[in-house]
Formats: sequence, C-alpha cells, structure tokens
Amino acid sequence: MFILRATAKLRQRIGPLAPHDGERATTVLGDWYATVLPWRPQVALLVNERTLLPALMPLAPAVTMPARASDQVGAVLTAHGVPDLVIRGEVDQMRQWRIAPTANRSIVGIMNDFAFLADTWRNAAKPNLLDLAVRLAATPCSPLYQRHVSPDRELAAIVQQISS
Repeated sequence: MFILRATAKLRQRIGPLAPHDGERATTVLGDWYATVLPWRPQVALLVNERTLLPALMPLAPAVTMPARASDQVGAVLTAHGVPDLVIRGEVDQMRQWRIAPTANRSIVGIMNDFAFLADTWRNAAKPNLLDLAVRLAATPCSPLYQRHVSPDRELAAIVQQISS
C-alpha cells in the first residue's frame, strides 16, 4: 500500500477519500506527493518523498488517478533502469492506496519547482510525460545535496542498496 499525499486542489478533484488513519506505506519508496498541473489536458505531478523522483501522468479521469499511479510509477522506474523484480514488487504494493493531505513543506516546494520546470520544458500541446519526468529527475535538489544531488541518482543508490 502507498500513501498519496495530495494537495487540497487535487483532493477536491479525486473525490471521496480513503482515510489513512496513521497507516504507513508498505512500498520501498514510501509516500508519494501529488498536485495538479493546469495544462490542457490536465496532468498530475507525483513526487516521491524518499527520492524526490518525479512522475507525470494524465489527470483525467481524476477519480481513477490514484489507482492508475502505480502503472505510471512502474513506467518511470523502467525508464530509469530499475530491475524488473524491484519494479514488480513496488507496483504490486502500490495497487492499494490511501489519500492523505501533504505533510512535508519541503516536498511541496520541490513539487512547485518541478511544476515550473515542467511547464518551461514542455514543448508541445501534448508533451511526452515520461520523457519529461526523466528529464526532471536529473534536476539537482537541495534536500539531496548531502547524498546524491538529484532524484535519479538517489533512486539508483536506493535500488543498489536493496539489490545487494
């Protein structure tokens, strides 16, 4: 199970919430934060709390976005060269989810930075969301400066650690 920590704007769009009541994520990567990008068509930006790894996906239909998140996260992990066994384990654990409000202002700040960069870097009315997410993952992020600097390197280090 994973916890989707959604902004208020996204929580309004998702509809009735499945309360998390203090439950903890069972995935290796932990909680994911999410917000809405007001593009046409609208896009959901997800950012992993542990690695700051971004993922982008179509928002519509909004009520099914949390259930569809696992497939998009799996595609992003594949694009980063994560071994299939690790991806399958993560995606299987993400089939169950709970919605919660955001709880980490630093992650919300990173989400805002990624939203700005994504808006700047998208080059079409219908951008390739996977390529854009991979490009965002190479962005240096201040919470990672003492470790691996960027989300893609942080992810690689975690994958290497759990694969050993």
